[in-house]
Amino acid sequence: MHVSDRAFRKLVEEALALIPEEFRPYLDGVPVVIEAWAPDSLLQELDLPEDDTLYGLYSGHALTEGPPQSGELPPRITIYRGPLLEDCENEDDLRDEIATTVIHEIAHHFGIDEDRLEELGWG
Repeated sequence: MHVSDRAFRKLVEEALALIPEEFRPYLDGVPVVIEAWAPDSLLQELDLPEDDTLYGLYSGHALTEGPPQSGELPPRITIYRGPLLEDCENEDDLRDEIATTVIHEIAHHFGIDEDRLEELGWG
């Protein structure tokens, strides 16, 4: 599927608008960036199985871990455009998957791990 960079960014912004107002102050300073694909070195580092796909990644210190340590990189959410476009059949599919990915990665910022996300249906 093909979607312009501008249209893709708009879908990410729509997903961010789904975040309830009371949580938004906790996301100040957490940029959401869009990259084409995750680097192979990252996929290897994460030990991602070959048949798995990485749509997004939260990197940084979760709020539940206390104050960040000196020298730690600030938190960041990365959305990977390539795999999302490759796996989604139409724009509605893409919109839903982007929203799921954005919410999933924001949940990590709040300290929610993969197991709990699976339990909640966001895995």
